[in-house]
Amino acid sequence: MRPPLEDRVVVISGVGPGLGRGLALRCAAAGADVVLAARTEARLAEVAEEITGLGRRATAVPTDVTDEASCERLVETALNVHGRVDGLVNNAFSIPPLTDLCEADQDAIRAAFEVNVLAALRLTRLFAADLADGAGSVVMINSAVLRHSRRTFGAYKMSKAALLALAQSLSTELGPRGVRVNTVAPGYIWADSLKWYFDHLARERGVPPRQVYDETAATIDLRRLPEPDEIADAVVFLLSPLARAVTGQCLDVNGGEYHH
Repeated sequence: MRPPLEDRVVVISGVGPGLGRGLALRCAAAGADVVLAARTEARLAEVAEEITGLGRRATAVPTDVTDEASCERLVETALNVHGRVDGLVNNAFSIPPLTDLCEADQDAIRAAFEVNVLAALRLTRLFAADLADGAGSVVMINSAVLRHSRRTFGAYKMSKAALLALAQSLSTELGPRGVRVNTVAPGYIWADSLKWYFDHLARERGVPPRQVYDETAATIDLRRLPEPDEIADAVVFLLSPLARAVTGQCLDVNGGEYHH
């Protein structure tokens, strides 16, 4: 069976040490060449080296997704190096201060919208014509914050709900051109940042970190927290021809924490 992304070119924004890295490596393992975009050049170089080790091409492009000229350079570089783009993963995100909406700083909320929503629109618009040339696919990385209304998460939920609406609307607009647009909504992701947070909670409570993990996992159907590769595999599916009739959808990847 051929790799699901064999010889395709996938652009990924927000490449960091957790999910961003996992997305890049799983796309490469599935046969894709990968264009890596983020602000931290050293981090991009590390992931690019890992992709090269898997036998695929990697192009690292330092990018500020909130800046039009920077995004235009990303598009130009991707096309100059690879000749086409088959997939786009909008993974860049910003979490506004976690405080009640009635107290939240509106400039901070506005800044989160700039990264979480408008940057995804910007990149999709810039790549739309090239994606249409190859019946390409766009995947927005969202969050399980869509599924709850806990205090202090209001501003983050606002931006992620807007991102979901954006993906659905783009699906309707770009579908007639052959471009699919879907969403993946992870819950907990067992990577470095969450591990650090659980260690912090454990120290505050005077308990082992494993206890914090087990208590959290007990609220999830599969009794464990999803890892970056498991989120990334869902993205690979949506980028691939296996999902050729799937568009406008939101796939929750949360181990059964929420049912949707």
